[in-house]
Amino acid sequence: MLTLNIGSIPLAVPHLLIIGSLLIAVLTGAWLGRGSTHNIDRILFNCLVAALLIARLAFVARYFKHYQNDLWRVVDIRDGGYIAWPGILVALSMVTVQLWRRPGLRKPLGISLIVGLLSWGLGNLAWQSMERSTRLPELTLYSLEGRPIQLTNLQGKPLVINLWASWCPPCRREMPVLASAQSLYPDTQFVFVNQGEAEETIQVYLAKAQIDLHTVLLDPSGLIGKQVGSQALPTTLFYDAQGRQVGSHLGELSQASLAQALNQPSMETTP
Repeated sequence: MLTLNIGSIPLAVPHLLIIGSLLIAVLTGAWLGRGSTHNIDRILFNCLVAALLIARLAFVARYFKHYQNDLWRVVDIRDGGYIAWPGILVALSMVTVQLWRRPGLRKPLGISLIVGLLSWGLGNLAWQSMERSTRLPELTLYSLEGRPIQLTNLQGKPLVINLWASWCPPCRREMPVLASAQSLYPDTQFVFVNQGEAEETIQVYLAKAQIDLHTVLLDPSGLIGKQVGSQALPTTLFYDAQGRQVGSHLGELSQASLAQALNQPSMETTP
């Protein structure tokens, strides 16, 4: 499962882990600090905001070459680009300062932070373990020429599968990034699986947008999305050469977030 619907809004599992961990930490702090005059909720929230900000800045610094021509994208957090450990260090530093200044907060704030970090860390470990135990779906899709393609036959090199549709605005926005990546990462195979559209509609869109995609497959019934547990577009799946899933991304990819995903050792590719 890659997404979970909250009402009509699909949320990626990593985002739910952050929200859930913060809620657990706040509830723990409220219970341990009942009767206290200090606002532990605000302290924890401020720590989370600071951690996310620093994690984002660390990511931008690491992949700055992908932002220097479009600096406004630094604040476009829809690409999900973060490096966690600098943010965690900042949150721990902020809490340490509060504990030193306010001895009465040591028990509720310290324990609630530990509980929150453990919840997030263990949740991420479980999520990554589940994701890495997932293999390339055994599905037969079709090329634009109507030729059947067995997905498992694409194993043998790192593989990126992008689920998209021409009516999806973020799919259209990220398409040039993925199209150019085909030549930037020649050792990685990119497959664009259209969800539910007719061959003519796809051809018209690609011609109008002047986008050259090497491998486009048709999935009229959205079978791959159902099998991998994605209820939103765009979704991008990353597999190693043995067909093991090593990552996923819900929403629009930027050049930087794509580079981060492809720089995993398991993808064995260089920009």
